[in-house]
This record gives sequence, structure tokens and C-alpha cells, in this order.
Amino acid sequence: MTRTLVQGGLVVTAAEETYADVLVEDGKVAALAAAGSSVARGWTADRVIDATGRYVVPGGVDAHTHFDFPFGGTSSSDTFETGTRAAAWGGTTTVVDFAVQTRGRALREGLDAWHAKAEGKCAVDYAFHMILSDVNEDTLKEMDLLVGEGLTSFKLFMAYPGVFYSDDGQILRAMQRAAGNGGLVMMHAENGIAIDVLVQQALAAGRTAPRYHGEVRRALLEAEATHRAIQLARVAGSPLYVVHVSAEEAVAELAAARDKGLPVFGETCPQYLFLSTDNLAEPGFEGAKYVCSTPLRPREHQAALWRGLRTDDLQVVSTDHCPFCFSGQKELGRGDFSKIPNGLPGVEHRMDLLHQAVVDGHITRRRWIELACAAPARMFGLAPHKGTIAPGADADLVVYDPRATQVLSATTHHMNVDYSAYEGKEITGRVETVLSRGEIVIDERRFTGRTGHGRYVPRTTCQYLS
Repeated sequence: MTRTLVQGGLVVTAAEETYADVLVEDGKVAALAAAGSSVARGWTADRVIDATGRYVVPGGVDAHTHFDFPFGGTSSSDTFETGTRAAAWGGTTTVVDFAVQTRGRALREGLDAWHAKAEGKCAVDYAFHMILSDVNEDTLKEMDLLVGEGLTSFKLFMAYPGVFYSDDGQILRAMQRAAGNGGLVMMHAENGIAIDVLVQQALAAGRTAPRYHGEVRRALLEAEATHRAIQLARVAGSPLYVVHVSAEEAVAELAAARDKGLPVFGETCPQYLFLSTDNLAEPGFEGAKYVCSTPLRPREHQAALWRGLRTDDLQVVSTDHCPFCFSGQKELGRGDFSKIPNGLPGVEHRMDLLHQAVVDGHITRRRWIELACAAPARMFGLAPHKGTIAPGADADLVVYDPRATQVLSATTHHMNVDYSAYEGKEITGRVETVLSRGEIVIDERRFTGRTGHGRYVPRTTCQYLS
């Protein structure tokens, strides 16, 4: 039996803040006690970590990543090995990635392929959602089987006709199935049919630069799709989780649904909170670095996103981490913005950027942990083992220095991508030490983890519905 004692830090969870000592035994949180009382209680440990002057927070849960993800003739540049290592550096100890069903093939075949990509390669724990590319009688039956095995969430797309797109009838059928089996439907809510018209019109008019990616993917088309997804979920009697919400008008649709008491949830990402169309319009081809979907919006949308995070109209901040190198990958879209691979790097910086939001007064410390740890764990059936610090929970712990400053840069980050979306941004707060199931994977800013430590985690159904 190995025992680790984390002493003297301010333990911050979504529920409370208290100065406490945390005792870890065999990968689990064994006990908490008032700071300084562990000696009197006779606690002994093989290793003592002094957290004086630091926060002790749960390991982050990033519920939206795309490692080794095929898109537009290439694949995202982070593998499960490099991506989960970068996650650890950023204080994230659990990721939920997306397995992809190939059209005309079984869900199981796609899931097996993603297990093969991840097994034995991850530095932190991982789970999967399932992307439904082809809704039919066979795949609907497979949904039931996967829920029974602990894969309890399914993503559909109103965008990307000819690739991932599902029509309203297919979406309704999948939602009806989820209503019966307890699964949670995740929706990429953009009107892809209308967007494709605007893309072709822009290209025909010679508007080919990266900035036009943001202009054709109109905020109103995100809001319209969000509204439509909500109404389809109401008809089906199913819950709904809308991914990467970026537009003020889409937040309004979610807020209106939640005001009616509907089981509708929303996620946003750091890029929508800290970046804007100003980045897409950077000179030359630099804007390609910021091409993602949903796209970055004008800066005035950010106030609505922050408000939604404070009022719980948005419940989760994930990254949608899907990095493509500027050299050789983003450059595929020179002369045609529609060919720029969609996605940004971010898995390493989510916890830090949200702490900066605490520093800036947008959210409280406890809300930081709610958005980054507790809510995604509950939303996707990982609680009570993940997302909190409590006896019996996995000992996924982060010792966090709230006063250290750092400058984000591609020269210092650990993601396998040749640029940073936040290059030169100075932030306050930094991960110092990280434990994953009691094993120290970051030790005072040194990586001490190992490939293969991370385990696949089966999940229960959404715990906001029980």
C-alpha cells in the first residue's frame, strides 16, 4: 500500500473551499482533515507534498477532445500519447475523446478502432463518446448495447453535409433511442446546408481568406440549429447537450429552454471566451491558425458566454482540442478557406485560462472547478470517482500555484503542434504537481508520468438526470 499526503493547501472543490490535508492510499482519496492535523491523527505517508500557499484542486475533466482525428484529408496532430501528456501538464487527468463511426459501417467497428489508437498509450485516464455518422436500424440497436457497456453519449452533426451530417429525421430517431436507453445526445448545432451555400457564394466572389470562414458560418445559423435541436429533443423526450456554443443568440436559445425546465445543457470552450474574429482576420494567412467550427465570433459575444457560465445556462468548459499544424496542415487551405482543417489546440491550457477568468473576476474559484472538473464528470457519468476531492474518489489531484505567472507559447507548450492559439498571452496561475490515481505524473513542473498509465473508464449515464 502506497500513501501520499498533500499538506497545507487550500482544497477547492465545486462545493467548498477549506484548508485541509489530503491522504491518498492506493490511488484513492482516503481522508481529509483540517490542515496541520494529520500529524496529530497519526497519519504517515511514503511521500509528503507541501501545498502551503497553493490550491489543491481536482484533476480536470476535458469532455471534448479529438486526438488522432481524421479531417479534410489529414489527421489532428496530437496522438493519444502526446495529447494526454499535454493534458497532464495542464492539470487535466481525464479526457473524453470521440470515436468515429464510418458511414456504412458498424458503431462497434469505429469504437474498436479508437480503442486500438488509445490503449496502452495514454498518460491520464480516458473515455469515449461515439460520433454517429449513419443513423439506421442497426446503429440504433448498437446504441443500446454501447450504453450498457458504459459508452453513454452520442454526437450528431447538423453541419458538414456529406461527411458527418444527419438530417432532422435521423436526429429525431437517435434522440428517441437515447430517450429510451438513457444516453445523452451531443449536438454540433450549425445549419450545414445553408452554410455550404454561403461558402460556395463566398468562394465564387473571390473571398477565399481565413476570415471568411467566420463570416459564412453565421451566428444566426448556429442559433437556428440550436433552436431546432432543442425542439427535436422535446419531441423525442430526450436530453440534449450542445457542444462548443460560441454565439450570443445560441446561448439565448439554451437559456430559454432551461427556463422552461427542459433537460438541455451547453458547453463552450476557451477559444470563444478569449479569442475572436480579430484573430481570424490576422494578416496574410495567419488567421488560418484560428479556423475552427463553430467559428470564433466578434468580441461582443463573449459577454453573453461569461454570463451563461455564471448563470448555469452553460454548464461545461471543454476544449474541442483538435490541433493541426500551421505548416503542412492549415496550409492546405491557402486560396480556399473551406479546405483549412477545422480545429485548435487547447487541452494543455484550459485549467489555466479558466483560472485567469477567476483572476479577471468573470467566475469564482468554486465555479472554476465546477466548470472544469465537477460538471463534466457529472454530465458524462464519471462522478463520484472523478471531478472532486472526497474520500473514495480517484486521487486525481492538482497542486496549483495561484500567484505564479506564465507566458503561453508554442516554444514551451507540450502539445504536438507548431503554434499556440494564445501566443504571448501572460496569465496568472500555473499547475505545479499533478497526481493521476495517486501516481505523480507532474512533479514540480517535471513530467514523471508514463505512457500506458491512463486507463479506459466506462461511464454511467448523465447524472444531472437522475
